[in-house]
Amino acid sequence: MNPAESDTEAQLLKSLPEHLAPFGTERSNLIPILQMVQKHFSYLPAAAMEIVARHLDIPLAEVYGVATFYNQFRFTPPGRHPIKVCLGTACHVKGGDIILENFERKLGIRDGETTADREFSIERVACVGCCALAPVALVGETVHGNMAPSKIEGLFTRIQVEKEMAQRKKRENEPDA
Repeated sequence: MNPAESDTEAQLLKSLPEHLAPFGTERSNLIPILQMVQKHFSYLPAAAMEIVARHLDIPLAEVYGVATFYNQFRFTPPGRHPIKVCLGTACHVKGGDIILENFERKLGIRDGETTADREFSIERVACVGCCALAPVALVGETVHGNMAPSKIEGLFTRIQVEKEMAQRKKRENEPDA
Protein backbone atom coordinates (compact mmCIF):
# COMPACT_ATOMS: atom_id res chain seq x y z
CA MET A 1 0.00 0.00 0.00
CA ASN A 2 1.40 3.39 -0.89
CA PRO A 3 1.50 6.21 1.69
CA ALA A 4 -1.41 8.09 0.10
CA GLU A 5 -3.63 5.01 0.39
CA SER A 6 -2.68 4.40 4.01
CA ASP A 7 -3.31 8.08 4.85
CA THR A 8 -6.72 7.95 3.19
CA GLU A 9 -7.61 4.74 5.02
CA ALA A 10 -6.46 6.21 8.34
CA GLN A 11 -8.63 9.28 7.77
CA LEU A 12 -11.63 7.11 6.94
CA LEU A 13 -11.10 5.04 10.09
CA LYS A 14 -10.85 8.21 12.16
CA SER A 15 -14.16 9.52 10.73
CA LEU A 16 -15.96 6.17 10.96
CA PRO A 17 -17.63 6.83 14.35
CA GLU A 18 -19.33 9.91 12.83
CA HIS A 19 -20.68 7.77 9.99
CA LEU A 20 -21.98 5.18 12.46
CA ALA A 21 -23.95 7.64 14.59
CA PRO A 22 -27.01 7.85 12.28
CA PHE A 23 -27.43 4.06 12.44
CA GLY A 24 -27.93 3.94 16.19
CA THR A 25 -26.66 1.11 18.33
CA GLU A 26 -29.24 -1.60 17.63
CA ARG A 27 -27.77 -4.99 16.71
CA SER A 28 -30.22 -5.10 13.75
CA ASN A 29 -28.16 -2.37 12.08
CA LEU A 30 -25.08 -4.57 11.73
CA ILE A 31 -25.56 -5.51 8.07
CA PRO A 32 -26.42 -1.97 6.88
CA ILE A 33 -23.40 -0.70 8.85
CA LEU A 34 -21.09 -3.29 7.26
CA GLN A 35 -22.45 -2.33 3.83
CA MET A 36 -21.73 1.34 4.55
CA VAL A 37 -18.20 0.53 5.77
CA GLN A 38 -17.50 -1.52 2.66
CA LYS A 39 -18.82 1.27 0.44
CA HIS A 40 -16.37 3.71 2.05
CA PHE A 41 -13.32 1.41 2.14
CA SER A 42 -14.16 -0.97 -0.74
CA TYR A 43 -13.61 -3.78 1.78
CA LEU A 44 -13.96 -4.45 5.52
CA PRO A 45 -10.70 -3.59 7.31
CA ALA A 46 -10.18 -5.37 10.64
CA ALA A 47 -9.83 -2.01 12.44
CA ALA A 48 -13.21 -0.88 11.07
CA MET A 49 -14.91 -4.05 12.27
CA GLU A 50 -13.48 -3.43 15.75
CA ILE A 51 -15.00 0.07 15.69
CA VAL A 52 -18.35 -1.37 14.56
CA ALA A 53 -18.28 -3.96 17.38
CA ARG A 54 -17.63 -1.21 19.96
CA HIS A 55 -20.36 1.00 18.46
CA LEU A 56 -22.96 -1.78 18.65
CA ASP A 57 -21.55 -3.14 21.93
CA ILE A 58 -21.34 -6.67 20.55
CA PRO A 59 -18.43 -9.10 20.42
CA LEU A 60 -16.03 -8.70 17.52
CA ALA A 61 -16.56 -12.40 16.78
CA GLU A 62 -20.23 -11.66 16.06
CA VAL A 63 -19.28 -8.92 13.59
CA TYR A 64 -16.88 -11.32 11.85
CA GLY A 65 -19.47 -14.09 11.94
CA VAL A 66 -22.06 -12.01 10.14
CA ALA A 67 -19.55 -10.51 7.69
CA THR A 68 -18.11 -13.89 6.73
CA PHE A 69 -21.57 -15.43 6.31
CA TYR A 70 -22.46 -13.11 3.41
CA ASN A 71 -20.39 -13.29 0.23
CA GLN A 72 -21.03 -9.61 -0.54
CA PHE A 73 -18.33 -8.61 1.94
CA ARG A 74 -14.62 -8.41 1.10
CA PHE A 75 -11.82 -8.70 3.65
CA THR A 76 -8.99 -7.63 1.39
CA PRO A 77 -8.83 -4.38 -0.53
CA PRO A 78 -9.69 -4.68 -4.22
CA GLY A 79 -7.01 -3.87 -6.75
CA ARG A 80 -7.03 -0.73 -8.85
CA HIS A 81 -7.72 -3.12 -11.72
CA PRO A 82 -10.24 -5.64 -10.40
CA ILE A 83 -10.49 -8.72 -12.60
CA LYS A 84 -13.72 -10.71 -12.53
CA VAL A 85 -13.79 -14.01 -14.36
CA CYS A 86 -17.21 -15.39 -15.21
CA LEU A 87 -17.79 -19.01 -14.31
CA GLY A 88 -21.49 -19.13 -15.16
CA THR A 89 -22.72 -22.09 -17.23
CA ALA A 90 -21.76 -20.79 -20.68
CA CYS A 91 -18.36 -19.51 -19.53
CA HIS A 92 -17.65 -22.67 -17.57
CA VAL A 93 -18.44 -24.86 -20.57
CA LYS A 94 -16.17 -22.74 -22.77
CA GLY A 95 -13.19 -22.84 -20.39
CA GLY A 96 -13.77 -20.03 -17.88
CA ASP A 97 -11.91 -22.05 -15.24
CA ILE A 98 -8.83 -22.14 -17.50
CA ILE A 99 -9.04 -18.35 -17.92
CA LEU A 100 -9.21 -17.94 -14.13
CA GLU A 101 -6.21 -20.23 -13.65
CA ASN A 102 -4.20 -18.22 -16.20
CA PHE A 103 -4.97 -14.91 -14.46
CA GLU A 104 -4.03 -16.45 -11.11
CA ARG A 105 -0.76 -17.80 -12.49
CA LYS A 106 0.12 -14.50 -14.20
CA LEU A 107 -0.49 -12.46 -11.05
CA GLY A 108 0.65 -14.98 -8.45
CA ILE A 109 -2.60 -14.65 -6.48
CA ARG A 110 -5.74 -16.74 -6.09
CA ASP A 111 -9.44 -16.02 -6.39
CA GLY A 112 -10.44 -13.43 -3.77
CA GLU A 113 -6.91 -12.05 -3.35
CA THR A 114 -5.18 -8.79 -4.26
CA THR A 115 -1.59 -8.31 -5.39
CA ALA A 116 0.72 -6.80 -2.76
CA ASP A 117 0.92 -3.53 -4.71
CA ARG A 118 -2.91 -3.38 -4.87
CA GLU A 119 -2.79 -3.12 -8.66
CA PHE A 120 -4.87 -6.24 -9.36
CA SER A 121 -7.42 -8.44 -7.64
CA ILE A 122 -9.15 -11.54 -8.94
CA GLU A 123 -12.68 -12.65 -8.27
CA ARG A 124 -14.78 -15.43 -9.76
CA VAL A 125 -18.37 -14.39 -10.53
CA ALA A 126 -21.44 -16.46 -11.35
CA CYS A 127 -22.61 -14.61 -14.46
CA VAL A 128 -22.05 -11.24 -16.10
CA GLY A 129 -24.87 -11.59 -18.62
CA CYS A 130 -22.70 -11.83 -21.74
CA CYS A 131 -23.17 -15.54 -22.43
CA ALA A 132 -22.83 -15.12 -26.19
CA LEU A 133 -19.27 -13.84 -25.62
CA ALA A 134 -18.21 -16.74 -23.36
CA PRO A 135 -15.77 -17.08 -21.78
CA VAL A 136 -15.83 -13.56 -20.35
CA ALA A 137 -13.56 -11.57 -18.04
CA LEU A 138 -14.12 -8.04 -16.76
CA VAL A 139 -11.12 -5.84 -16.12
CA GLY A 140 -12.48 -2.87 -14.25
CA GLU A 141 -15.76 -2.17 -16.03
CA THR A 142 -14.55 -3.36 -19.45
CA VAL A 143 -15.95 -6.63 -20.73
CA HIS A 144 -13.51 -8.88 -22.57
CA GLY A 145 -15.31 -11.63 -24.43
CA ASN A 146 -14.14 -14.78 -26.19
CA MET A 147 -11.22 -14.89 -23.76
CA ALA A 148 -8.36 -17.23 -24.40
CA PRO A 149 -5.17 -17.76 -22.41
CA SER A 150 -3.25 -16.07 -25.20
CA LYS A 151 -5.25 -12.83 -24.71
CA ILE A 152 -4.34 -12.44 -21.04
CA GLU A 153 -0.80 -11.17 -21.64
CA GLY A 154 -2.18 -8.59 -24.07
CA LEU A 155 -4.58 -7.25 -21.42
CA PHE A 156 -1.70 -6.65 -19.02
CA THR A 157 0.39 -5.04 -21.75
CA ARG A 158 -2.51 -2.67 -22.56
CA ILE A 159 -2.90 -1.73 -18.89
CA GLN A 160 0.84 -1.02 -18.60
CA VAL A 161 0.84 1.12 -21.77
CA GLU A 162 -2.19 3.11 -20.55
CA LYS A 163 -0.47 3.65 -17.19
CA GLU A 164 2.71 4.89 -18.86
CA MET A 165 0.74 7.21 -21.16
CA ALA A 166 -1.12 8.69 -18.17
CA GLN A 167 2.18 9.23 -16.31
CA ARG A 168 3.73 10.88 -19.39
CA LYS A 169 0.70 13.16 -19.82
CA LYS A 170 0.85 14.08 -16.13
CA ARG A 171 4.56 14.98 -16.42
CA GLU A 172 3.90 17.08 -19.53
CA ASN A 173 1.17 19.03 -17.71
CA GLU A 174 3.29 19.71 -14.63
CA PRO A 175 4.84 23.17 -14.47
CA ASP A 176 8.62 23.20 -14.69
CA ALA A 177 10.30 23.59 -11.32
